[in-house]
Amino acid sequence: MKPAAPVAIVAAMHEELRALLDAMPDERRVVRGGRAFYAGHLEGREVVAVLSGIGKVAAATTATLAIEAFGAGAVLFTGVAGGVGEGVRVGDVVVADALLQHDMDASPLFPRYEVPLTGRAAFPADAAMSGRLAAAAAAVLADAGELIGREHLAPFGIEAPRLHRGLVASGDRFVSGAAESRALCAALAQAGHLPLAVEMEGAALAQVCHDFGVPFAVLRTISDRADDSAHVDFLAFIREVASRYAAAIVRRFVAATGG
Repeated sequence: MKPAAPVAIVAAMHEELRALLDAMPDERRVVRGGRAFYAGHLEGREVVAVLSGIGKVAAATTATLAIEAFGAGAVLFTGVAGGVGEGVRVGDVVVADALLQHDMDASPLFPRYEVPLTGRAAFPADAAMSGRLAAAAAAVLADAGELIGREHLAPFGIEAPRLHRGLVASGDRFVSGAAESRALCAALAQAGHLPLAVEMEGAALAQVCHDFGVPFAVLRTISDRADDSAHVDFLAFIREVASRYAAAIVRRFVAATGG
């Protein structure tokens, strides 16, 4: 990306966006496509922050506007996800190496999961961006008790949060039952895909960034196990954990990116 181009920070939840805006001293609100974009600086770096909305279409629209209307030279997405990979627990963080749409199925014309006319199912995240994001996440998680606050982590049983890197699967349905989660993972595994987490936006944003040739990275905090085993107060988790993770990790990532 060009050094002068802003980084677009796309948040999935109001609480995450608010936490980031609190750290932006000079944000300027601009409405495009029914969305409020906040242009300004974070850790001395030019950024534009925006709430994506929920689902793949909302994410794709947001990413397109960030690139076309605001000249974003890189896109960073932050939000929560359900963990489906072995050992991926509530309070852990996943940095995506690649993303695919688990509900894409144009067979028999194209292989299941492949996005028609692209020749691919999974869209790789930018390696350099993802590496810096993972380093920022690892640093925050290593000192999560101090940086996030043990009083915020303890109610959710979070003691030693871990960083994971790998595939994230997106789809326009909320995966919450154990049977659905097992079936989804089994179908993906049969096609050679082993997801760590499931969510509703990342793969659409990845496809848009691929189309525009813009580097991107995706950060997901695990809020549940996408099955029947965990019953977390979702809104409390967003407020007490995910938004604090997002603010600490994104600020560290942006500061390391330079101006």
